[in-house]
Amino acid sequence: MTVMVAAHLPEPTSVISPYKVSHYGVRTTRIPVLRDWYMTVLGLAVVFESDDLCLLTFDNEHHRLSLLHADAAHVPQTETNGIEHGALTYASLSDLVSTYERLKELDIKPYSCVNHGPTTSIYYSDPDGNHVELLVENFPNVEALKAWFATGEHERHPHGVPFDPDKLAAKFHSGVPVTELLKQGSTD
Repeated sequence: MTVMVAAHLPEPTSVISPYKVSHYGVRTTRIPVLRDWYMTVLGLAVVFESDDLCLLTFDNEHHRLSLLHADAAHVPQTETNGIEHGALTYASLSDLVSTYERLKELDIKPYSCVNHGPTTSIYYSDPDGNHVELLVENFPNVEALKAWFATGEHERHPHGVPFDPDKLAAKFHSGVPVTELLKQGSTD
């Protein structure tokens, strides 16, 4: 199977694309439970809250997450059609490792850890079963990413390579260079 780089990194077109992701919304019957979980995991602060809506943010954006009350009959069940996960990028591997360790101390454990090639990702499930991907970019720029795709390496592991986050953290703290840790299979 051949994967074209353009399928992953489109060339500029006349279509005007958004310049950022503003927020995502989650329907739930348990706003307080999800509010507390997202505040703990992502360090969000409540901007507005009522009985049927809670808006949270971690920066100067009006909100990054909206929790909307829904009747149980209208809440999507896991393993059905819908958004599979929301992904949030950290500025550095240090930030991602620190977040993993902080959440582990709070007994919030990931359900999956995968080096996808372009990203190193740690996946969590919120109390309603919605998936959240916390990641760091593995390449310093688009040119380096395109060069990696051109090697065909992505074809060998199109869904990525699982990793043990404790081994990643230990190697990080022992001084293994970040450029090595961001390579697939570096924590074996």
